[in-house]
Formats: sequence, C-alpha cells, structure tokens
Amino acid sequence: MKIEKPKLQLQLLEAEPIYSLDSKTEYKNKLIENVTLDMLEASKVSFENVVFRHVTIFESSLEQCEFTDVRFEHCDFSNVKLQNSFMHRTEWQNCKLVGTDFTSSRWQNVRVAQSIGDYSNFRFAHLKQVEYTDCSLIGADFAYLKLQKIAIAACKLDQVAFTGTAMKGLDLSDSEFDALVLTMQDLAGCAIAPHQAATFAGLMGLIIK
Repeated sequence: MKIEKPKLQLQLLEAEPIYSLDSKTEYKNKLIENVTLDMLEASKVSFENVVFRHVTIFESSLEQCEFTDVRFEHCDFSNVKLQNSFMHRTEWQNCKLVGTDFTSSRWQNVRVAQSIGDYSNFRFAHLKQVEYTDCSLIGADFAYLKLQKIAIAACKLDQVAFTGTAMKGLDLSDSEFDALVLTMQDLAGCAIAPHQAATFAGLMGLIIK
C-alpha cells in the first residue's frame, strides 16, 4: 500500500513560540517545538506544512481541526479531544495518543509509527490509506469505522473494539492480542495467523480441547 508522505517544505519552516491556539486560525510553514500547552479550547484551526516536535498538549479540546502536510515527532496529545478532525499526508512518530478522541474524524495518507495509542477513540471515523507500525493500541475503539486500505503491522491490539467495522482485507497476522471485541461478521475476510484462530473460537461456538 502506497501512502503519500507529508510534502514538507522544510526550508520554509519558521520557529514560532506558541502559547495558545485560536479558533479559525491558520498556521502555515511553522516549526512548533519544546512547548507544553494545557486547557486549550479551539476549533477549526488549520495547520499546513507544520512540524510539531516535543510538544505536549493536555486537558484540551481541538475539534474540527485540519492537518495537511504535518509531522508530529515525540509529541504527547493524550486525552486531547480531536473529534471531527481531518488529517491528510500526516505522520505521527514516537508519540503518545493515550485516550485521544478522534471520533468521526477523517484520515487519509496517515502513518503512525512507534507510538502509544492505548484507549484512543476512532468510533465512526473514516480511515483511508492509513498505516500503523509497531504501535500499542490496547483497548482502542475502532468500532463502526469505514476502512479503506489500512495496514496494521506488529502492533499490540488486545481488547481493541472492531464492532460494526468491516475488516475485510485487514491483516492482523503479525500483531499481538489475546482478545478483540467484534463479531464473526466483522471479522470476515480478515487475515490472521494460525495461532490466533483460537481467540475467535468462542465466537463460533467451538470448544477447543
């Protein structure tokens, strides 16, 4: 699967200290780094050609924001509300997204690598050409998603909820999990490893001795 990388124009980046975010504001050609922000309340903020590096945001709501050609490096957005956000050509590298709320968001050409997204919420989101590599997604909510060309490789998926999400074409064979929350109808067409089959035996009414 080909995922478009952020088309970053690094020569245009200007370091800018950020102390707050204002609604309906555009941030373009910025390097935002080494900052901790809290109690933010903003919506419809636009980011284009932006690098976030060592940025921590907590106790904040950033709904309906747009991220195009953006890279996040070593950032912590745990428990931030990012509902109805749009991300295109965006990368998350070595980030913490524990409990982050992406409900009803749209992601296209997004890569998440070596990151922790335990208990993150993607319910009703639309993910197209998205890749998770070497991530922890324990307890994440992927219910009622619309998936188009999504790859999950070498991830920890225990207790992830896929209820109502068609998993056809998804390959979980090299990821780790003891249990997933789903139905057999959701699982149809998903690739798993032989040793993972026992996990789903109960859904089929089987008893393994």
